[in-house]
Amino acid sequence: MVEVEVIDATQTLQFLRSLDSYTPPFEITGTYRLIDNGIMPEATIMVKAQKKEMHEASTGVGPVDALAKVLKKALTPMFPELNRVKLVDFISRIFDSTSGAEAKVEVKIYFSNGESIWSCHAFSENINMASFLALVDGYEYAILMTKKSNLEEKQPFPEISE
Repeated sequence: MVEVEVIDATQTLQFLRSLDSYTPPFEITGTYRLIDNGIMPEATIMVKAQKKEMHEASTGVGPVDALAKVLKKALTPMFPELNRVKLVDFISRIFDSTSGAEAKVEVKIYFSNGESIWSCHAFSENINMASFLALVDGYEYAILMTKKSNLEEKQPFPEISE
């Protein structure tokens, strides 16, 4: 059997965000808007990155697909590495099943750029909000991976000889 390493990007981002020196590569201004008629959901988003503000809209085959597409559409002009990022799995789980439709939901999304696999998870009473938060983390992590890789290429660590 082949073993695959899956990076817990949510945990990595939590640690990074606890540092005073951390600056996220983009900021969601406001929140998403989602219109879901059950046939072709539409999502809109406002994002700020690299001193630019974007307002984008996109449709998808479901609400999560629409949210993923609108985030990529807004961020890809500044972060072209996101073109390679794909969602490879989506899992949702309800907590406290006695609460019915008001129960908290955990969403876990697995991402890949063709070289690495990482997962992000989020909690909310709203499955779309939990999905959105996990998507934001997944794309932020993808951008950080590319930055780290580019930095290592420009400033490689010196080799140590014995």
